[in-house]
Amino acid sequence: MHEVLDSAAEVSSATALARRFSARDHVVRAAREQATLRIIAVSFFAPAADGTFDAVRAPAGPCHRGAMAIDVRPASEFEDVRKVLGPRSPGADVCWCLSYRIPSGLNKELRGPARGEYVAGLCRAEPAPGVLAYDEDEPVGWAAVAPRAETSFARSRKIPHVDDLPVWSLWCIRVRPGHRKKGISHALIAGAVRFARAHGAPAVEAYPLDSGDARVDLTMAYPGLRKNFERAGFTRAAATASVLAGHPRVLMRLDLR
Repeated sequence: MHEVLDSAAEVSSATALARRFSARDHVVRAAREQATLRIIAVSFFAPAADGTFDAVRAPAGPCHRGAMAIDVRPASEFEDVRKVLGPRSPGADVCWCLSYRIPSGLNKELRGPARGEYVAGLCRAEPAPGVLAYDEDEPVGWAAVAPRAETSFARSRKIPHVDDLPVWSLWCIRVRPGHRKKGISHALIAGAVRFARAHGAPAVEAYPLDSGDARVDLTMAYPGLRKNFERAGFTRAAATASVLAGHPRVLMRLDLR
């Protein structure tokens, strides 16, 4: 979601009264931010209410099921993207993984089928808007990855810029119901990194939850978990001011140079 959800406000120091009201506004905005994050997360995962996220514990490399490996490909086939991200009802409003990708005004303007049509256009473009995981020819997972400069993370007040590298951001991982615990999230992270590297990315950033061993609300786990990115070779680069479901997010980075 676009970082209109950022609640940082410049607190005036003109008078004690102004400071007191600014502090109160900050608390209200923070509460609104968390509520909005939850609404968007629930909207995004609504097509898969019976289970969404793959808490990966697989070793590095592709996931094998017998002789079959999970294949990760550019998300250039819209119908396959629709199977993973689209709503059950064509007219329903769901995220379509656009909230962090496009300006907030456009994100609010696009409603119902218009959101899917916008994603269809992204799939026809180069590079594709992310990667898809396939079990044989069935799409089973999605990862959003793109140059940070083309996302709201370029303007975020909560997630810092470590340096001036033109890094890529990997910000959302989605596994379809019925395909969990097969290493698909791990395959998506690895595939997204390969995709970014092939398009010249000097580094890939992610902003996962630093939840440790705590239980995570699956509807809020779309950024991924720190331990899964660590298994993929990412290291902690910075703290952030972003919190989801009570868990801080950290900036993780994998240098590709």
